[in-house]
Amino acid sequence: MKKNFKFADSTLDWTMKTAVVILNWNGRKFLERFVPGILESLGDEAQLIIADNASSDGSIELLKDRFPDVPVMLFSQNRGFTGGYNRALMALEAEYFVLLNSDIEVPRHWLEPLEEWMDTHPECGICAPKLHSFADREMFEYAGAAGGYIDRFGYPYCRGRVMKYVEEDRGQYDSPENVFWVSGACLMIRADLYRKLGGLDERFFAHMEEIDLCWRAQLAGYRVTVVPQSTVWHIGGGSLPNNSPRKLYLNYRNNLLMLRKNLGKTMALKLFQSGRGKRESIASGHRKASRTIFTRMILDGLSCAVYIASFKWKYAQAVIKAHNDFRKFKVKETEADISAYLKMYGRTGHVDGLSRSWIIPKTLIYRKRIFRKLSCGQ
Repeated sequence: MKKNFKFADSTLDWTMKTAVVILNWNGRKFLERFVPGILESLGDEAQLIIADNASSDGSIELLKDRFPDVPVMLFSQNRGFTGGYNRALMALEAEYFVLLNSDIEVPRHWLEPLEEWMDTHPECGICAPKLHSFADREMFEYAGAAGGYIDRFGYPYCRGRVMKYVEEDRGQYDSPENVFWVSGACLMIRADLYRKLGGLDERFFAHMEEIDLCWRAQLAGYRVTVVPQSTVWHIGGGSLPNNSPRKLYLNYRNNLLMLRKNLGKTMALKLFQSGRGKRESIASGHRKASRTIFTRMILDGLSCAVYIASFKWKYAQAVIKAHNDFRKFKVKETEADISAYLKMYGRTGHVDGLSRSWIIPKTLIYRKRIFRKLSCGQ
């Protein structure tokens, strides 16, 4: 890969076991606040690296003045979460990569449980700590809580956060658990797996790219696990607020892209591993995935109608633009693609945490009691 970045005046230890990489874009205030604690928490085999997405807020000057020994990658333009991390991680040599948001506070021993889990569980490709709210320390944080699932139509939710409802951490998720996805706010992945998967899909730019990565890791035969012996605190909403039409657009567009890429393989895999013939599994899995995506697009259309009826024009326009731009991707998962996938991973692939229910009406009915219902089964 062409290295279209340069290192600032700092030294990089190429023998590190774990590369902890913060992708920064105008996050000077977070770097100033949280980098000291991160540096104190790292052992001899871990290295903090800052990859900067062309910040203009004085971040680089701060790093040079306050943290001159921290290696800094300088990018000439903002390539988003996906492009920035790909260019940074593909240029590094380590056993494990940690993607860490700049707006996260870590305790002293947050990294060791993650490294130990990966060292002792070779089947695990991605792991993560529990995410707590920085503002309300005992509450789970919206972005990823204690690991996530997706429902039958691709809507993501978490253990500890479903739609607008967030739980207090009372120890209910204190056992390691295989999940569908973990948040890119703090995520550890095997470096060789990251390269094998081709990194993050840069078409996403930002939002849901980590769910897609976790999905592809599972399809390749690896587990995605929350390791609750580690907890970090996340401020959240650093790049786009939750009520941003831009964020809504990215979520709608990227969700459809993620489904188109992965759902057919997943459905065919489940049929094949249940004992169906390969040809039947491929054809049936492809049909089911197509119907599900079509239904999801109808549901998106209904949400757009609700935005129009509520006079939320920018939100309605965001949904319409998301669908139009999704079509421009011209992404297809053909039966030939599914056949090639089953040939390679039909015996080893798996997907944990794909629910058969539809989380939205279930949550509207049960509201805060939704967590009790989910604890009885997905």
